[in-house]
Amino acid sequence: MFLNNRLIILATLFSLMLFFSAGITHAQQPADFVNPFIGTSNYGAAYPGPIAPRGMASISPFNVAGPQNLPLEKDSRWLSNPYVNENTFLTGFSQVNLSGVGCPELGVILLMPTTGSVETNHLKYGSTYSDEVAKTAYYSVNIDKYNVQGEFTTSKRVGVSKFTFPKGQSNILLNLGLGLTNEEGAMVKVVSSTEIEGMRSVGSFCYNSPEAAYPVYFVAKFSKPAAKFGVWKKPSKQEGVEAQWMTYNGKTRMMDNTTKMVVGDSIGTYFSYEFDKTETVEVKIGVSYVSIENARENLEKETGNKTFDAVYKETYNEWNEALSKILVEGGSKENKTIFYTALYHTLIHPNTLNDVNGEYPEIKRGKIGTTKGTRYTVFSLWDTYRNLHQLMSLAYPQQQSNMVKSMLEMYDENGWLPKWELNSTETFTMVGDPASIVIADTYLKGIQDFDVQKAYRAMLKGADQIENNPLRPGLKDYIEKGFLTTKNGGPVSTTQEYNASDYSISLLAKALGKKEDYLRFKNRSLSYRKLFDKDLKLLRPRTVNGKWYEPFDPVSGANFEENVGFIEGNAWQYAFMVPHDIKGLIKLMGGEKAFSNQLQKVFDIKQFDMANEPDIAYPYLFNYIKGDEWKSQELVKKLVKEYFQNKPNGLPGNDDTGTMSAWLVYSMMGIYPISPGDPIYTITTPMFDKVTIQLDPKYYKKKSIVIEREVNNDGKIKQIQLDGKTLNSYFISHDDFVNGTTLKVIQN
Repeated sequence: MFLNNRLIILATLFSLMLFFSAGITHAQQPADFVNPFIGTSNYGAAYPGPIAPRGMASISPFNVAGPQNLPLEKDSRWLSNPYVNENTFLTGFSQVNLSGVGCPELGVILLMPTTGSVETNHLKYGSTYSDEVAKTAYYSVNIDKYNVQGEFTTSKRVGVSKFTFPKGQSNILLNLGLGLTNEEGAMVKVVSSTEIEGMRSVGSFCYNSPEAAYPVYFVAKFSKPAAKFGVWKKPSKQEGVEAQWMTYNGKTRMMDNTTKMVVGDSIGTYFSYEFDKTETVEVKIGVSYVSIENARENLEKETGNKTFDAVYKETYNEWNEALSKILVEGGSKENKTIFYTALYHTLIHPNTLNDVNGEYPEIKRGKIGTTKGTRYTVFSLWDTYRNLHQLMSLAYPQQQSNMVKSMLEMYDENGWLPKWELNSTETFTMVGDPASIVIADTYLKGIQDFDVQKAYRAMLKGADQIENNPLRPGLKDYIEKGFLTTKNGGPVSTTQEYNASDYSISLLAKALGKKEDYLRFKNRSLSYRKLFDKDLKLLRPRTVNGKWYEPFDPVSGANFEENVGFIEGNAWQYAFMVPHDIKGLIKLMGGEKAFSNQLQKVFDIKQFDMANEPDIAYPYLFNYIKGDEWKSQELVKKLVKEYFQNKPNGLPGNDDTGTMSAWLVYSMMGIYPISPGDPIYTITTPMFDKVTIQLDPKYYKKKSIVIEREVNNDGKIKQIQLDGKTLNSYFISHDDFVNGTTLKVIQN
């Protein structure tokens, strides 16, 4: 009897262990909350296909070249990404893509499965599609015309596609003539019945000159040998060409297994199979910005003989580890979905440029460099200096350190810090000198394992060299007058951007003991005051002779309308974009009440633009006015609810390589880096009961910092405590924050 009871107890314990083990196994992980469809509409410029964290390779369904949206040039904003959720016509799956950018680039090397006779005109072989599934590291879809299922995953530098074909003739097309950009030049070679290699020219981001073009190389390997293969080139005087013919070196010839290479613009390859039952073919495509040999090595080293499922599992786990750096508890499933999708978006760009062997193309030199760490690319700094890099410094400091080192490598190669760098080309898109802000902010947060003296020299060069300065056009007027005049584009907003950079330089100069530079740049950072119109309580442009520009319409410039004074905004959207001198601006406006009233007016007259960067910090500025902090709390909650949702149009607009998503991540955690360059946060109501930020022991003393909310009736913040001690303001330094244990926000 005793033995039987013991066996029963053991069996019960074993069953409980299985139950709890199963529960742990199936508990939702951070990666399970990601919805890649968020941001694929409303100009969000996200795509639903897979990518690894900071991946070079990515796969996106390509649906912006269908008959329903021709001619494409009618609204170029729809072209800034390969996929728009409302579109219905699929022409392939691009292998390298950008996420959340405002200009077209990449979206090339298109893979497309078909059945029946080979057709090479994308308007003829394209298809509607159904049954889309998108989740972390995985995308699948049914291609209606052919009854083919496509499944996709990636490693960091390799895209992996799996096509399930029905019985009969099946084809896999690789089209190099289609993409988001209009550069000319490609090459493709069939190496064998299971391998293709080639390159595609890209690089006219934001309509830069063709001189900025650069190659992306690839190697594709197929899991099954093709029964027949060939190449095509579209004749220049014909609208289309049947797949069995090509024009090459002035001759038209039939494509067959002896024709293995073609060079040109509208070119591609096909692999054909004859299946007597349902069959699956996997295609692995390694990419590189250095060479075909490196693309092949990337493919072999990262994926080798791994199955589709094995690659998916590895990339999913990598994502889950990265997303788990910030753990949230409490709150709705919807809130967790938009939060972790936003965090996911912040971990796409800047992305990896170097190959597995460390090689990468140097900027402007035409040489190949080598790194022992990670060389990053896609620095949309006019956007990301405001919040994304601060988030990286907090939760991913090793990545942020490598990003700064990448910027300094660009300075070594190019002579200048980056402005808007893309795959080792400098696009010079947007205005200002934002790299200085990012570097100073990083250093002042304690991430100092880079050559700060070199960084400081680079910052001074950008700030002081008047002639031939690509970072700061109009610098002579700025130094002599304190502002840019109307002979320069966007003179008011550009002056403000230079002010912001100068302030960050002053902070770094102070930290390095360079007192004269500290005072000089601090004074320079306040020159926006010369553009302040005390009657309007707004900034406005001045002409070359110093007079106010007339006629002046403070509203002109909204919704990307061109105007004399501002870049991507108007006088209202730039009125408070001096985060380093809010106390000075309060004084200029006539005191706290006048400041608060003018700030409130931005929202009342509907001039606040959540979809763009200049006014992105405005909701938090009420924290500077004692007694009005509740307005920030209400505004942030309202904006999160209104603009960030679990649906394709769930971003306020272009994600700007993760900047909008970083705003959301911070806002939902209850803190925000209010003044870029300054190592401080301002505080609002967290939207989760508990947020745990894991800290990197290489850079921080504590293992983690916790943000908690104590809610009674979801009212205004009553008290803020750090480790049980009450804070006397709505601001906290970065050092105090990361060296604390718990930041508690107590509501009425």
